[in-house]
Amino acid sequence: MASNDFWSDQTAAQKIIDECNALKRWTVPYRELKIRFRDVKELLPEAFSINDDELVKELLAQLDDIEKKLGDLEIRKMLSGEMDSRDCYLEINAGAGGTESCDWALMLSRMYQRWATKRGWNVEVVDRLDGDVAGIKSITYRMTGDFAYGYCKSEKGVHRLVRISPFDANAKRHTSFASVDVTPIVDDVQIDIRPDDIRVDTYRASGAGGQHVNKTDSAVRFTHIPSGIVVSCQSERSQTQNRETCMKMLKSKLYEKEVLEQQEKISAMGGEKKEIAWGSQIRNYVFQPYTLVKDTRTKVEVGNVQAVMDGEIDEFINAYLKEFG
Repeated sequence: MASNDFWSDQTAAQKIIDECNALKRWTVPYRELKIRFRDVKELLPEAFSINDDELVKELLAQLDDIEKKLGDLEIRKMLSGEMDSRDCYLEINAGAGGTESCDWALMLSRMYQRWATKRGWNVEVVDRLDGDVAGIKSITYRMTGDFAYGYCKSEKGVHRLVRISPFDANAKRHTSFASVDVTPIVDDVQIDIRPDDIRVDTYRASGAGGQHVNKTDSAVRFTHIPSGIVVSCQSERSQTQNRETCMKMLKSKLYEKEVLEQQEKISAMGGEKKEIAWGSQIRNYVFQPYTLVKDTRTKVEVGNVQAVMDGEIDEFINAYLKEFG
């Protein structure tokens, strides 16, 4: 990077900068933790010798923080896959259960929004289809942040809710399902798609979004006939922009499909397509008669279901990454 002709090839230069930044995401935190630990190690015996309880308490708290950050680095070490460092699309679809499942899909969408916001990521709604009575039938987010796909991939699968339905006058318990799909964004990968293999549908966008919504057929849906993959977008103001976004999403899904097939790790990464119904869930969320969230893959359990719905899902994600990488 210090050479005089570094910027003579801007594409190559940018690639090197990206590689450098990727290395810095490891080396900078490690060096900072190493220096902090060295300082605490030197100060702690002195604090004990002079009976400075306040300083001892502060240094022990620093040790706890260092241990936590070291644990975060350990988790990140699991994110060494080819696509883990990329941004991603996270898609939620309501399953069996009608209005209940549409409401559950909306609850999950809020959970992931809050979780991503706490991480400092940028969250953009690419597509949304509201339910007939309440909630949403589907929603697609673009998640932009460090190792977005690496962290989000653990959420791929069916999520099951058990609660007393607010839509049931008899206050009976209902079981609802929603599926989560996660796709890495691969703008820099060449994927050849024949125009004849795509069926394009246009329709009017739904929901709030300005004067252009519901005025023209600006929303776009692509169906890739050979694979059956369907993508849609209504977040942009023009049909042309929505077409471009759909093409990016389709290329990303096709690339992911190709990589997963080559690696023969579809099952381990949760990429298999399952029916969105009983027996196929990766996580259960029970609101009544008790409160418990349990991951069926790692067996991790959390009793504070409200905290989980507020975006506290790192315990599930970290356990998944440690076990499946």
